[in-house]
Amino acid sequence: MSTRSPGRQSLLATTLRGNRLGVPSVLFFVMSAATPLTVIAGVVTTGYATTGLTAIPIAFVVVAVVLTLFAVGFVAMAPHVANAGAFYAYISRGIGRPFGVAGAWIALLAYNALQVGLYGAIGAATAPLLAQWFGWSVSWWVIALVAWALVAVLGVQQVDVNGKVLAVLLLAEVAVILVFSGANLANPAGGGITFDTLNPANLFGSGVGALLALAVLGFVGFESAVVFSEESKDPGRTVRIATYLSVGLIAALYTLGSWSLSVATGPDRIVDEARAQSTELLFTLAGQHLGEGFLTAGRVLFVTSILAAMISFHNTTARYAFALGRERVLPAFIGRASPRSGSPRAGSVLQSLFGLVVIVLYAGAGWDPLVHLFYWGGTSGGLGVLLLIAATSIAVIAFFARNPSGEGVWRRLLAPLLASAAVITIVVLVLNNFTTVLGVEPSSPLRWIVPGGYLAIAVLGVIWGLVLKSGRPEVYAAIGLGAKAAATEAGIEIERVEA
Repeated sequence: MSTRSPGRQSLLATTLRGNRLGVPSVLFFVMSAATPLTVIAGVVTTGYATTGLTAIPIAFVVVAVVLTLFAVGFVAMAPHVANAGAFYAYISRGIGRPFGVAGAWIALLAYNALQVGLYGAIGAATAPLLAQWFGWSVSWWVIALVAWALVAVLGVQQVDVNGKVLAVLLLAEVAVILVFSGANLANPAGGGITFDTLNPANLFGSGVGALLALAVLGFVGFESAVVFSEESKDPGRTVRIATYLSVGLIAALYTLGSWSLSVATGPDRIVDEARAQSTELLFTLAGQHLGEGFLTAGRVLFVTSILAAMISFHNTTARYAFALGRERVLPAFIGRASPRSGSPRAGSVLQSLFGLVVIVLYAGAGWDPLVHLFYWGGTSGGLGVLLLIAATSIAVIAFFARNPSGEGVWRRLLAPLLASAAVITIVVLVLNNFTTVLGVEPSSPLRWIVPGGYLAIAVLGVIWGLVLKSGRPEVYAAIGLGAKAAATEAGIEIERVEA
């Protein structure tokens, strides 16, 4: 018979299993969500083709500097808001609880769009390989369902199991980027390496907003280190190191990969080649420089990079839902952790069900999985994350204005102020160039539907927060408190649940 008290059982049910993830494991989750190989093969070539600008490599450097500034206040506030719903908790504690609920709903919509969009990508990328190797003609949605089942199973396992899977996939992905980039630099067009695409002067042009938007989309996922803070060893240190490392490593990989493409084609030819070959450019160059074996390996790892991103975004989305359920902003059952694995089981299952519905819907309607699911889902989800980063940068300033917490003026004020100004500027540029980012005509209603959708759900979130304030004040008071809310409700002292 168990000797645990009801309060202890309640805490176990509403807290994630702690002390399971170190810096490497969190880093694998973060970088897998960023999908380095997918970005270099897809986002970079799309950026060259759609904007006609050659400054993508230096754009990644600029965005990395902005996000590093953002990370200064972001990680400084992390020890005060250990919560699986990272942006939600930050905005709640900084700007106010109703706005925190709005942020949480935006986060759920954005991360779900990013995650389910990848089912279209993995189906479209894998089908040609099966046809080439085995002569099988397999519909994209069949492959998507197989991937969906794998992600669904992993989603209810212990979080460190997911981390080990991502470690293998990510290390292979990084290796192929380094090999392909090295081959490009070893075979420069015209016989000499050029640095033209690293010239900051090339940033200025009519399409710079779309270019910066695509660069920002490449970093989506870097912020998720905080999502795993409750399950980390020494959360403050782990989140801080993983966040800074992820921004630096992602920037280095993207800059190297995008620059090496321009070296291999020649900076004066990169735009034309990207328009002619699109996502095939990276693999075409690999086949020319390294041979068929490396080309095949690259295509396989492209598929596994998508799978890694699906696993990472699934875990992030499930934890946001868990955080909202635990604090009763969503139904309480969503905030229950699995007693066996310590994972956010209900949130994981709900995310899987949503993914299944989307796959079936797109398959039944015959919609394009690559453009209408992957690309539109990714760009729309990326916009949502960018809006959350902007709101969070303001929340950090507001939080430390009330609670200096011994932080220096750089960490609590100056860096967050600079980050806020830079991020808000990028948001304006993205919205002004959103049709270019989506690849649709200026008259397309998507230009307004996607931003309008986020505005609508934010307004509904604020309204729901105010409803909770008037009708359920005890729930309202716990918004953004995370594990502290669970412990308070159970009426016991907070303690870390050991593995």
